[in-house]
Amino acid sequence: MPSMVFLSNPYFFAALSAALTLLMVQVLFRTLNKSHRKKYHPVAGTTFNQMLNFNMLHHYMTDLAGKYKTYRLLSPFRNEIYTAEPINVEYILKTNFENYGKGLYNYNNLKDLLGDGIFAVDGEKWREQRKLSSHEFSTKMLRNFSTLVFRKNAAKLANIVSEAATSNNPLEIQELLRKSTLDSIFQVAFGTELDSMCGSNEEGKNFADAFDTSSALTIFRYVDVFWKIKKFLNIGSEATLRKNIKILNEYIHKLITTRIQQMKAPNNDSASNREDILSRFLHVKGYDSTYLRDIILNFVIAGRDTTAGTLSWFMYMLCKYPAVQEKAAEEVKEATNTTTINTYAEFVSSLTDEALEKMNYLHAAINETLRLYPAVPWDAKFCFSDDTLPDGYNVNKGDTVAYLSYAMGRMKFIWGDDAEEFRPERWLDHNGIFHPESPFKFTAFQAGPRICLGKEFAYRQMKIFSAVLLSCFRFKLNDENKNVTYKTMITLHIDGGLEVKAFHRHWD
Repeated sequence: MPSMVFLSNPYFFAALSAALTLLMVQVLFRTLNKSHRKKYHPVAGTTFNQMLNFNMLHHYMTDLAGKYKTYRLLSPFRNEIYTAEPINVEYILKTNFENYGKGLYNYNNLKDLLGDGIFAVDGEKWREQRKLSSHEFSTKMLRNFSTLVFRKNAAKLANIVSEAATSNNPLEIQELLRKSTLDSIFQVAFGTELDSMCGSNEEGKNFADAFDTSSALTIFRYVDVFWKIKKFLNIGSEATLRKNIKILNEYIHKLITTRIQQMKAPNNDSASNREDILSRFLHVKGYDSTYLRDIILNFVIAGRDTTAGTLSWFMYMLCKYPAVQEKAAEEVKEATNTTTINTYAEFVSSLTDEALEKMNYLHAAINETLRLYPAVPWDAKFCFSDDTLPDGYNVNKGDTVAYLSYAMGRMKFIWGDDAEEFRPERWLDHNGIFHPESPFKFTAFQAGPRICLGKEFAYRQMKIFSAVLLSCFRFKLNDENKNVTYKTMITLHIDGGLEVKAFHRHWD
């Protein structure tokens, strides 16, 4: 990233390291002198260490979790506590939910991108959006509409993969999945065809690019102690972020304004009967365009980045474990009673709720992917008042407390000695029926009052897309020797994409 070239300067690091080390020592002594009667989690480093390990941040945090389970990183302004212990996770997400929220620290980091959307706020704003969103997500109308959208885009995706299989060309499957899921969630959210998958919409492409850049630069704020200065001066990464968020805002505000005009037009019954999320929010309650932008963009981020990332890691796992790929494909065939596939559009119609419900092994394989590669690798909360966690250690008002989903999936004390192995069978009982784990152990969808509203939507989309791809194609990595790892962003994506070779599947 051009705006971060200064980070490679050794003199910068030497000076910064000395200054921050001195500052951390001062903070540590102040903490010890003020709280000699309190018991705090072990210090495993400083937030400067996070900056140094930014490119492999989740490996770094996982190593520390394996050593300490719960630990502190010192920063100039607060303690940062990171936990991989389910008892602590349940406490902050459920038992003492009111004491742990987004807080001003998270809100300030996220607000330029997420605004006052549900993932950035607490209190009444959160409760209002949660209540209304919960109702809307439970409606049969939205469920049926989203299923139709997922099927249509899965068939469109299969046609593109088919062309690559026929011509024997490799596919960058992550980018294709990201475009496909963006098209899907964009239509569900805004009722508008973005069509980034086929590249026919230049505005849509610019929106998608700005979306990705904004996400990466927003998460960098958590380790960039200078971001507020750069924002004030409008330089470096913050200048780039401002430019890209401007692109997002202009495009979304145009969509919202158009829809409001449509709904105000006389004798326009079709606009008021639209099934997309934006129209339903406008129909229930009139919001100003900025608040609507925040609400809907939060859903787009949740529904696009998380699903696309999970499906990409899922494809990687299927390529690494071909036996799993074949077993899941056979299950889809049996659940849909498929003997031949004439057209992809025809096949997706067989993916009924009843058929999807029968795909226990596919569901288990997706969950196993989420265990090892959670869409949101960590989630930080703000402590509103002094507290003591279930493990007996104290937390101060103003501290951040984060649970480490990525690390938790690799902890042997949680999942057993085979924790780092990809084994879908761990999710099945002796009859092959899927059984869930505690959401405080498997934190891919959060838990407690903030548990993901779109959880069932996400599973439905992932199962529809996976069922289509597995039934129609076999996949292999284009380069078996290439190192596949993540890019440090808000959500977990494969760095540099994932190239695969697709082969037509012919059922006997």
